[in-house]
Formats: sequence, structure tokens, C-alpha cells
Amino acid sequence: MKAIHVMLKRVFGVAATALVSAGLIQANATEPCGDFGECKVLIEINSSDGDIGFHWLGDADDLRAMRITDPNGAKVFENRGFGPLREQKLTETFGESAEPLCWPDPEADPEDLEDIVSLRDFRDIWEPGYYVFRGKGDGGEKLFGETELTYDLPGAPQDLDFDGSMITWIAGNDLGNCAPLADGDGQETIPYVLDIIADPASVAVAAFEVVMEPDVDDGAVGNLKYTIRVPGDTFAVEVPSLYLASLPDDTPVKIEVGAIGEDDNATFTEEDGFCVNEVVGCPED
Repeated sequence: MKAIHVMLKRVFGVAATALVSAGLIQANATEPCGDFGECKVLIEINSSDGDIGFHWLGDADDLRAMRITDPNGAKVFENRGFGPLREQKLTETFGESAEPLCWPDPEADPEDLEDIVSLRDFRDIWEPGYYVFRGKGDGGEKLFGETELTYDLPGAPQDLDFDGSMITWIAGNDLGNCAPLADGDGQETIPYVLDIIADPASVAVAAFEVVMEPDVDDGAVGNLKYTIRVPGDTFAVEVPSLYLASLPDDTPVKIEVGAIGEDDNATFTEEDGFCVNEVVGCPED
């Protein structure tokens, strides 16, 4: 059974990639990026949990080291290989920062509340502008590329639903718990932050990333995910029946939909409480 699950995971990953490639509109990293094959810096928000992070990607052949500097020239990331990794060399490097809360979540652990980074705080830390990628190749050659970080953050998808076969949602107009339209729990609101970000309701969505996964502990079933990207004018995805059939009876699942902007900034929304292949019913939390 485990082998079947692994095979299905690979099949659905390939299928999702194929459908994404067929889309007419999709978000992409800066490609090419000067001497790099591609590079990108972006902002990712989880509007449901209310957290925010900085992500980056750099890709080139036979690298010994890579460095990223911000618009002020300050180094924000550096990596290099040592020992056998130095001999085999580096290619693609992807990373993401920790994702602190952006709001005073009343259900959060006290230690998490000590490290809140509001959207305005985040903007002060990660300035918009061009981030420069520098690398050192195997022969000592120097590589250079740059990509832009913007604060064009797409609105968080809303009204996520699953009817047993279709995942649906609608476009959003705020950033959820990181910046709602109205203040419910002490958050910064959209009107308060429009001096540092574009209005999320007006930010074009290049693609939506849709994820379904079992809401269970890690394991053979917990590792099964269905993921796909679709064009930004799509608001429904049919989950393949083969994937659903691969899940056991009474499997709780959660769904996640992310709005991906033209600059690759992403705002995700999560919803749980769905039950797949229901016989006696999924367990309550």
C-alpha cells in the first residue's frame, strides 16, 4: 500500500505540473537573471494563521558560493559548499525565513506573541527594490543577477469550500489576519498600511495554487498531497477521483488556496473540517 501511495503522489505531482505548464498565465521567477539561470525574492503570507515570511531562489550551474544583498547593499544571505559538496558544487538554492506572527493571535503561545512582526515591521526589515545575487563559479568566474522585491500583495482567497469533488473559492480584497479590512483583534488594517503596500484588491493574480492534504499525523496517508496551479481567472478545481479514492474511509482533509501575484508574492488561505470518503464520519478535533 505504501508503494501505491508513493506512486500516486508522483503521478499527481506530474499531472499538476503538466496542467500548470499548459496555463496561459502563470507566475515565474526572474529568468534568466543575468548570469544566473533564475533568481527570485518574494513575500509569502498565510492569511489564516497570520504569519509572514521572506523567500528566495537562486539557480546556476557549478556554483561554489552565492550571496544576496538588499537594495542598500547589505548582505542578507550567503552559502557555500565544503568538503564533498564543494567538490560536487552547488546549483539551485531555495530558502525561506522563519514566519513570525503578524498579529496578536489570542490563541498563540506566549513566546510566539513576543516575536510579532507586523506588516509595517516586515516592510522596515525587507525593503522593496532590487536584490542582487552574486555567485562564484567553479572556475572562479563571478556571476551577477538581480530581481525586484515589491509589496504588491494579492488579496487572500475567500470562501474556500469543497463539495466532495470540487474545490472553490473567490478572490479576496485584504490580507486576512495580517491586514484585514476592519480591525477585529488589534491588527493593522488595510487602510492603515496602504502607504506601504498596494491595495490587495487591485493586485493582479497571475495564478492560484490549490492544495488538498489529509489533516492527519505524518505518515503514509499524511504525506499524500494534491497540488496544482491554475490561471488567475480560475475559481474552481476538480480534485481527481483517483486521488480521492487513494485516501482511506473517513479521512479528514484541509484545503489551501494561494493567490500568486505577477511578482510571485503569495497570499494563502487555509480551511479545514472537510471529510473525504465518509462512512461513519471523520473524528472531531
